[in-house]
Parts: sequence; C-alpha cells; structure tokens
Amino acid sequence: MVTERRQAEWRIRDYLPEDWEAIERIHDAARLDELEATVGVEAFLTLAETYENEGLFDGRVWVAEGPGSGGDPEVVGFVALEDDEVSWLYVDPARYGQGAGGALLRYAVAQAGARVETSVLAGNERAIGLYQRVGFTIVETRSGKLVGNESFPATGHIMEYRRPVG
Repeated sequence: MVTERRQAEWRIRDYLPEDWEAIERIHDAARLDELEATVGVEAFLTLAETYENEGLFDGRVWVAEGPGSGGDPEVVGFVALEDDEVSWLYVDPARYGQGAGGALLRYAVAQAGARVETSVLAGNERAIGLYQRVGFTIVETRSGKLVGNESFPATGHIMEYRRPVG
C-alpha cells in the first residue's frame, strides 16, 4: 500500500498583529503534542502565558499561509528567528507532514547567517527529524529546567545548521 503525502504550496510572510489568534491556537495545540512526547503535558502553558517572557517577538517572526477550508489562505504555522537562533517553530497539528514546517524552517535559515542554532526537547522525534531533513545536526545534549516553566526537569538537544561554503 502506498501512502500519499499531501503537499501544499506555502506562502511565507512577515507576522502581522492580526495573526495572533491563529498562532496562539497553533502553538497551544502543537505544544501539547510536543510536551506529551517529552516532559509531560502537566508542563503546558499557553502562548499568551509565555510569549513575552520567552521573547517570541525579540527577533523576526514569519507565518506560513496555505489553503484554508473555504479556499481563502489561512495561517498554518509560524517560526521566529533571533540572532541566528530558531527560537520558535510550530505548525498546526492538522497540517503535520504536509511541508509547512520545512518551508518555515528553510525560510528562517535563509534569513540567518552561516551558522544557525536551535534547541529541541529530547523525545520530540517529529521536530528532530524535521531539523535533520533541513540539514541540522545535534551538537550537544543538556539537562536542566524547562525554559518557561522551570518547575519541570527537561533534556534538550542543541542543534545547528552550517551553511555550505560556496
């Protein structure tokens, strides 16, 4: 049996204030998936509770738009880049496996310098695989407290991308 992966064309654009409700919905749904596979959903905090302390808007933020159910474009994911670090990357769980995460990540990497870094929670195999498909490698693993909800222990991988020379 052949499984067909649906691919869509994604438009990557700058975040606009009117995108807030969409990225809040996307983050909150996808963050639960991320935590379920890593430190546990008990550590969940909403985007509204965390965006300011975790610096979502300290760098640049872009959204991916794709076809919506009514034919109009809808926001399906977002990425943030600060000082050559991918600090946020979330995709609507209904769009997993359709290429929006890869499109966002490749766009952010193209805007960055020769070396780009990110942190991914150990156990988040979906995210680790995405970063590796784009060219990131794990360079270090650290244990400590979950950023943004320090009452939970966490282990994370530092991953980096190095732009090919030439």
